[in-house]
Amino acid sequence: MKIITHNENETKQFAKQLAALLKPGMTVLLEGQLGAGKTTFTKGVAEKLGIERPIKSPTYTLIKEYSDGSIPLYHMDLYRMENAEDEELGLDDYFYGEGITIVEWGSFMQDELPEEFISITLNVMDNMTDREIRLTAKGKHYIELLERLEHDNT
Repeated sequence: MKIITHNENETKQFAKQLAALLKPGMTVLLEGQLGAGKTTFTKGVAEKLGIERPIKSPTYTLIKEYSDGSIPLYHMDLYRMENAEDEELGLDDYFYGEGITIVEWGSFMQDELPEEFISITLNVMDNMTDREIRLTAKGKHYIELLERLEHDNT
């Protein structure tokens, strides 16, 4: 699935649509160059979950937990883990826990990721304002979720 958003608000609105379909224990992977909108997308998910705390990229903390919404949100940034060897972060506790996990730069630790997830790639368009958002799904529940999201956007 591919969608184009024209500003931050539209990106957050699309993230809210996705968040409405997410359930505890689900994982969303976000990829895209710096400034592509990964944290903006996460802010939209957080808003839909009723999280009022400011959402900031967890670049230096690796994992931020937000438990003040309807469902806990675990926001990870694995960019700095590209060269990590045998790091034991307890990621399974998040992936298979009671919240929704959003992982920025999951490609840096592919072996640690769950087998099923939604992968989202955000690309900045030539005009530097629009974003191309591409979604793919791995796993039955995620494929069904993506089909519903696509149906809602046609």
